[in-house]
Amino acid sequence: MPCIVNCPWGPDHRQAVMKFADILASLIHDMKNSLGVVINTLEEFTRDSGDAPIDRKKIVALQQEAKRLNNHLIELLTLYKIENERISAHVEEWNVGEFLEELVIENRASAEAKQVQLEWRSDPGLYGYFDESLIRGVINNLLGNGLRYTSSKLLVSGVQEKGYLVLRVEDDGEGYPEEMLNTQAGQWQSDELVSEHTHLGLYFAAMVANMHRNKDRYGRISLSNCHTLSGGCFSLWLP
Repeated sequence: MPCIVNCPWGPDHRQAVMKFADILASLIHDMKNSLGVVINTLEEFTRDSGDAPIDRKKIVALQQEAKRLNNHLIELLTLYKIENERISAHVEEWNVGEFLEELVIENRASAEAKQVQLEWRSDPGLYGYFDESLIRGVINNLLGNGLRYTSSKLLVSGVQEKGYLVLRVEDDGEGYPEEMLNTQAGQWQSDELVSEHTHLGLYFAAMVANMHRNKDRYGRISLSNCHTLSGGCFSLWLP
């Protein structure tokens, strides 16, 4: 796939007409699938109960789906609060390296189960100003999706560029399709968001990014291919 970079998504995403009912429908569908995996795996445990050794892969699969459910619920609650103007970014200073290391540790078991090499990288002594809870939700969602689409590697990194803190999640998979790279968040239709959770995840990330402001600058997101690794690269720009 060619290496293509799209235009960044910034405050213009507020032009999107997004109904909470559509968000709810999309997430319920995805959570239903995760619950199905959990139920089936637990049924397998019940059938195989006894002296048989515990299958670690099944345990990790349960953990993965539980994390997906938790991330979806956080995403749903946050979007509801954003739509009803009941939430604002609580910005504090954070050590970026420590923040990324924590995220990698949280997701390491899932990565090892899928034989994916998960690493973090940050400029030494880099600090950023952001809402830790909101950004953690975005990055965890991206890492969860990355584990589904990468080939063997995932890299989460932090750098300072052009006066912004830039957090990136990269993989060595097939990369983002050209139509996604060329589509602005505000151009997605409700039916597309319901049928494709990846788009909804990006919409959520754009909303969270835009909540971070510094004077006349807003947070934004951008997608590209072949940044450091050979696959897709999600960039979160925080002023």
